[in-house]
Amino acid sequence: MKKKIHYYLLVLPLLAFFASCNKDVFDEYYARPEGLEDPIYQQLEARGNFKNLTALIGKAGYKDILSKSGYWTMMAPNDEAFTKFFQEKGYADVSKVDSITAAKIVRYALIYNAFRTEQLSDYQSAAGWVVDNAFRRRTAFYDGFQKKTVNGVPMVVVASNRNNRAASGAPYYVSGDNNNKYISYFEKEYFAAQSLNASDYTFFFPNSTYTDFNVLGGTIKQANIIAENGIIQEVSQVSLPLVSLDQYLEGNSNYSLFNDLLNKNLVNYIFNQPATTTYNNFTGKSDRVYVKVFDAALPFSPNNESYLKQADNDGQNDAYTMFVPDNASLQEFVDKVLLKNYPSLDKLPKYVFEDLFKAHMVINAVWPSKIGSFSNALDEDLRFDMNTDVKDAKALSNGFFYGTNKVQKSNLFYSVYTSAYLDPNFTLATRLFNDGSSYREIISNINQRFTLFLPSDTVLRGLGYDYDVSRSEWRYTSPINSAVITGASARLRLLRVLYNCIVSTPNGELDDLSGSGVIRTGDADIAGEYIKWKNNKVYGAGNEVLGNAANVVGFEDQQNGRTYYIDNLIEFSEESPGVDLKNLATPVGSEFSHFYNYLKSSSIYNATGDKIQGVDLGTSYTFVVPNNAAIVKAVKAGVLPGNVTTGVPNFTPPTLGEQDLVADFLRYHILVTKTVSDDGLLGGQFETLRKDSKGEKTYVGVLSDTGVLTFIDAAKKTSNFIPAQSNNLADRTLIHLVDNYLLYTE
Repeated sequence: MKKKIHYYLLVLPLLAFFASCNKDVFDEYYARPEGLEDPIYQQLEARGNFKNLTALIGKAGYKDILSKSGYWTMMAPNDEAFTKFFQEKGYADVSKVDSITAAKIVRYALIYNAFRTEQLSDYQSAAGWVVDNAFRRRTAFYDGFQKKTVNGVPMVVVASNRNNRAASGAPYYVSGDNNNKYISYFEKEYFAAQSLNASDYTFFFPNSTYTDFNVLGGTIKQANIIAENGIIQEVSQVSLPLVSLDQYLEGNSNYSLFNDLLNKNLVNYIFNQPATTTYNNFTGKSDRVYVKVFDAALPFSPNNESYLKQADNDGQNDAYTMFVPDNASLQEFVDKVLLKNYPSLDKLPKYVFEDLFKAHMVINAVWPSKIGSFSNALDEDLRFDMNTDVKDAKALSNGFFYGTNKVQKSNLFYSVYTSAYLDPNFTLATRLFNDGSSYREIISNINQRFTLFLPSDTVLRGLGYDYDVSRSEWRYTSPINSAVITGASARLRLLRVLYNCIVSTPNGELDDLSGSGVIRTGDADIAGEYIKWKNNKVYGAGNEVLGNAANVVGFEDQQNGRTYYIDNLIEFSEESPGVDLKNLATPVGSEFSHFYNYLKSSSIYNATGDKIQGVDLGTSYTFVVPNNAAIVKAVKAGVLPGNVTTGVPNFTPPTLGEQDLVADFLRYHILVTKTVSDDGLLGGQFETLRKDSKGEKTYVGVLSDTGVLTFIDAAKKTSNFIPAQSNNLADRTLIHLVDNYLLYTE
């Protein structure tokens, strides 16, 4: 009731006022203000050099719209531009232009909202106006529904207007969004802000001259003609709506192989009810409408005109880019690379196609002079020479298109990873490399050299490893006792096995396995375990326990290293390093025996499983074992219990103090969390298992170089490894024999 009272209190006096006025007063009050510029259509008509454009505006049905209200920027081609256009397209004059073409020209010339030229280079971001950060604007033109024949079936199709993000639940098509096309312009303030130059324009428009403000292939002849319902920019070229990346691919036979592979493997046509309803209501027809949907694995949908749509206007300041190899280049790549181990393209896994296209897609506008600043969707640098490799450059409605005479030399197709990735005999290894670990990124790094020891599916399954597709989980069945583990535990076990198969070899250290040696697995950033090789056989700590080896049955050289095919796994050990030390000490005359005898009788040793207190499975250690002569020397020095005159050890000292002395001696010879060898990879001060009297950590120095490994105790006394009896493998551990003992003194 209050609203009604307020309404009448406001309106009744106005009614009384107008009732007291005659019609002339009323008309004068609401008259169009003096000095207001004419609307766009009347401005064009009055100027006299837009006769062809005004004729097309009428033919397109836009005369009434552009004669009244609105808020537009019109890129208006003058009559001189139309004369050239008619000659190029074969029109006798404007009367021969049909209404559909007229509508395309007019609507593509209309930009939403009115902008002066100095504003067109600015980005209307959600956070505010960003100066000199835009080179595109949305126009009034869109394609809408199209009739197509797909796989021999006629259907009504509409393009995606969002990028497919199935995992996030985001739609690939939003009803009511017309997927309007963009027009690009090339303006000096934007170019300066982005450090671009004239060649960034002429690369796309080689027959045009850069003038500091070009609209596609033309230029602005007269800027900022103010109208009641917007701003007119007179341009020197008639522009038909540009095609999208998807449409350009569809219509250009030079790239038909790329387009066919893309559409056969990563495109679906999905029925959409809201689009169908709109189409049926508009046309009166009963056809079903399908959205052309690109796979969610792709970084963007080449038919989406709306860019990322993370903000409403983000299409103003960026666009997509595709590098597309021509048919001959791509066919050569298919024959030599993709089908090296597969009989036909239809047998390739889907992820290969995903990666192939991602290697050629960039989610940003790649300007020709800035190619080095961008990465493809695989996070690789773009490996194209813009002067020699790009034969076709187009600025299209939703991005930049570069037609090339080569395929992007992606890491995935030229690295040791490729040996598994493109071979159906190694699908389990490939699945694990791709399964959320960093392994794929490591071994496909084309800038580092690796050796990969690769087990086949047959080998992995024969040793108990498999993947349950129905449950989406890894599975391991022990060949020894048939115990089964599944899920994360099985996956982690196999990850460790396969990580032992990756070796960083920057100097080709493993190109010849006919000799023998030891080397650390992993890459430069993540240290793995040590493995051995001898006469084309490879061993892990577990292989030495099991008494077997992985035999090399073949190899393949890739751009970043060598792949060895093996008939067994490089196994890790599942027993305590104490077991391995016992095995080293057991033979008669073993140089490890004195150290081990002290250990097995000490308070830090548990005979059940030969476990050493403070030494855990799965953690890295280095055992520095003084040989028997060094132990005798320690006894004589009173460092260990025994006869100080003869040096004969007392492995079972009776007093608690002597037992503690032994325990501390042993602990000081075990380095924790680090595995060091004579490879020069690690050096410095390393923590030991021993704590001092205050419970603080103690350290041993390590000097490592090729063939050299020296340990330095707190008193600066050195112990050198004995090569022939060192580098013994254990669980994430190396056991070295040295020629002196280490002594900690506080």
